[in-house]
Amino acid sequence: MHERGILFVLTGPSGVGKGTVLKEVRGQRELYLSISATTRQPRPGEQDGVHYFFLTREQFEKKVAENGFLEHAEFSGNCYGTPAAPVDAQLDAGHDVLLEIEVQGAMQVHQKRPDAVRIFIAPPSFDELERRLVGRGTEQPEVVRRRLETARHELTMAEQFDYIVVNNTVEQAAADVLAILRAEKCRAARVQVK
Repeated sequence: MHERGILFVLTGPSGVGKGTVLKEVRGQRELYLSISATTRQPRPGEQDGVHYFFLTREQFEKKVAENGFLEHAEFSGNCYGTPAAPVDAQLDAGHDVLLEIEVQGAMQVHQKRPDAVRIFIAPPSFDELERRLVGRGTEQPEVVRRRLETARHELTMAEQFDYIVVNNTVEQAAADVLAILRAEKCRAARVQVK
């Protein structure tokens, strides 16, 4: 009998570099990355079951009613959520699973799965986060301003997480996340000495 995998939740404010850190981590460690469900239409090149599970609003609401999501929310008129069944199947098979989700979603996961290991990616400073968001040049100033307001609030929640990793450099932040993943495998409650 194999041991159950560990559920890891990676979160942090918009623009902190979660996706970039995760890409570096996945280049060095095999993890099942959860695929989210959404009611939005697929963008060119996106495939159902690869990039997202594309659902109708009715299918999504049915899954919510059946408690089929670990977390879910609505943004800009579209619903997003983390389906529980694929995550549980991977955990039961002994694979570690990582969710890269927004802070509010991470709080919902903690309510349903208090054993999940929660990692908060933080910027070196708020000024640096603002520089990164503005520097992307992909959003209008009003959108950046709203993201920064949200980020300011989310940063106050960091201490509620199991770990805080400061993203000074992608390499160091990824090394810190990898160290957390290794340490959690060695946690006394998870290891059976025979």
